[in-house]
Amino acid sequence: MFRHSIRTVLVGLCTLAAASQAVTAAVAADTPTASDQTASVAVRPLNPQTLADLATAMKGEAFAYASYNLFAAQAGREGLSRVAVLFRSTARTELNEHFREAAALAGVVGSNEDNLREAINGESYEHETMYRQFAEQAGTDGDAQAAELFAELAADEGHHRDAYRTALSVLTSGHGAIPAPPRADTVQVPAGPIQVKSARTKANLDTAMHGEALAYAKYMLFAAHARQTGQPALAQLFAGTADVELHEHFAGEAVLAGLVGITKENLRKAIAGERYEATTLYPGFAAQAMAVGDISAARYFRDTAADEARHAAAFQQALDRLR
Repeated sequence: MFRHSIRTVLVGLCTLAAASQAVTAAVAADTPTASDQTASVAVRPLNPQTLADLATAMKGEAFAYASYNLFAAQAGREGLSRVAVLFRSTARTELNEHFREAAALAGVVGSNEDNLREAINGESYEHETMYRQFAEQAGTDGDAQAAELFAELAADEGHHRDAYRTALSVLTSGHGAIPAPPRADTVQVPAGPIQVKSARTKANLDTAMHGEALAYAKYMLFAAHARQTGQPALAQLFAGTADVELHEHFAGEAVLAGLVGITKENLRKAIAGERYEATTLYPGFAAQAMAVGDISAARYFRDTAADEARHAAAFQQALDRLR
């Protein structure tokens, strides 16, 4: 994944419950989950610093998944099918192994009602505060396109919040129907330059992209839990909203941020990020987790660091073949 600033997790979207419903006993026993399983809760409460490090890991892994899929599409446009396959397979590892294992340790998935409340809090924050503030700042800084996009996304998040509120009312009251899922207006993200001029707008786009990628990954976990607990309509709502967050919101922000370059540039970016995580970020997290006795988390950080080193080597080999 990419190196990124360690930010405070978006309100509501990354609130880590110390105790939530166990969904897979395998993770609680320190056995990695299969790709189609949802996250479960660690047996022993984790140290707050470990939880913060897991939150950082989840945000980064979700961002890597979203970005690598865009890089894969660009490689395909350039006729580099092997590189496209490499990016896609690495993206799957980041989401289906690294993100989900971190989410399991952190106890991200709760009951359907708890998952809806967390989603409502996150969508409310983005609708009422974050995107409105970003839109105002972009307008002030002369980034009209970004201001328009942020304002549009603020409205979207309000619709998501309202749908989740209705769904929560249905579950708690036993009356009514779960809203139909929204449909994503998919945005294509070809290689291109950054389209904003303000450093503040660029930073806000980065924050927003990380948040949207995280929302996608978490909502997909919530959707899987809803399916497993006999709530298919709720699963569809979570999954449909996740698609909007990734294929419309994240993608639209990625265009303005100039996230995607030509494949050689994308590979260099990926190599730098994977090496940083393999040599610095995750080893540091592992040491902190060991120091407070969070053995399972330390093992996760060490194993993930080893995976990221292999990813860096594979990306370097792919880049060398293009020279």
